[in-house]
Amino acid sequence: MAEQAPIIKLANALIQQAIYDRASDIHVEPQHRSVRVRYRIDGVLMEAMMVPKSLQAPLISRLKIMADMNIAERRIPQDGRIEIRHQNKEYDLRVSSIPTPFGEKIVMRILDKSSILIGLGKLGFTDENQAKIEELTSQPNGMFLSTGPTGSGKTTTQYSVLNRLNTVGVNVITIEEPIEYQLNGIAQVQVNRKAGLTFATALRSFLRQDPDIIMVGEMRDLETAEIAIEASLTGHLVLSTLHTNDAPSATIRMVDMGVEPYLIAATVIGVLAQRLGRRIDQSHKEAYAVPAIDLRRFGFNVTDPEEEVTLYRGVPHEDNRMTGYRGRVGLHELLVVNDEVRELIVRRAPLTDLKEAGKANGMKELREDGLVKVLAGVTDPQEVMRVVFTAGF
Repeated sequence: MAEQAPIIKLANALIQQAIYDRASDIHVEPQHRSVRVRYRIDGVLMEAMMVPKSLQAPLISRLKIMADMNIAERRIPQDGRIEIRHQNKEYDLRVSSIPTPFGEKIVMRILDKSSILIGLGKLGFTDENQAKIEELTSQPNGMFLSTGPTGSGKTTTQYSVLNRLNTVGVNVITIEEPIEYQLNGIAQVQVNRKAGLTFATALRSFLRQDPDIIMVGEMRDLETAEIAIEASLTGHLVLSTLHTNDAPSATIRMVDMGVEPYLIAATVIGVLAQRLGRRIDQSHKEAYAVPAIDLRRFGFNVTDPEEEVTLYRGVPHEDNRMTGYRGRVGLHELLVVNDEVRELIVRRAPLTDLKEAGKANGMKELREDGLVKVLAGVTDPQEVMRVVFTAGF
């Protein structure tokens, strides 16, 4: 037991430091002569420590024990979960292991149970977008979609919407893979493919559970999409996610999946595309001037070629790990499906037409929402470039 104590301390310290540093993920990566530990902080991986190779096996075993995984099985990927309490807050760690030539690599996703209880007002929405989302998701039926790459905040947004709608007068059911956060008063079901419980089979059962609101973790195939559409057509509000670059592309993706355009037009009420960019450390920032013409790519209206605009950038400090950033902010693009957009969907109109119709109805593109936050000193042009112009699928 005495020999185990240092390893227990190391494993605990590794997790506690990650929480202290506001990391979203911990990577434990065996290499040829050592074990590298990296934290993903504000969306970017940073090296945290190097662990001696001699501690690799006991450290990996300790983490697998904590996650209730089979420590004897090292040849195949495994998944597990760790629940911990740190400084009076509850955290869930979703643990994944994969075999590599140098040993098992462990990745732990840190889920702060309290962070999901924040309202839409703290997710970086403009007042206009927040009001539209609240209006759309207050409708008794229809489908509201969130889209974006993995790690763009889709789940947090969906949970925040559910928390707002979750009252004693409504029955809310979710099907997720996996359940990331447990929500009081909501029936959450986790996909179990080995037992035959898929998104589609769960959805069929949900329709017999007298639901008002259904959340589908992700629409991955035609069968799931068709049942979700059936649910929204029969008087239910359905929330779900897709992976597309922008909001208008979501309807085209559904057509590509095999969904009839008239069904999409009849059910989809709104699509929210989003990204997460790093937030300038508000305690350590400085102003600087740039030519207004440099901001044209973000949709900035330049009237005077000589005009300069005051922006802000973070100042490296130990509080922000010498990055100049602290925390993240959402960048959003909200397509409200009106009659013109519906007509275009039915006609299988090209993406450019859908974008123009969305913009005519008040949609601000991701880059334009990014510009709003750049001008407000919340983030900087480099971050908007990184997450909007370079993020692909």
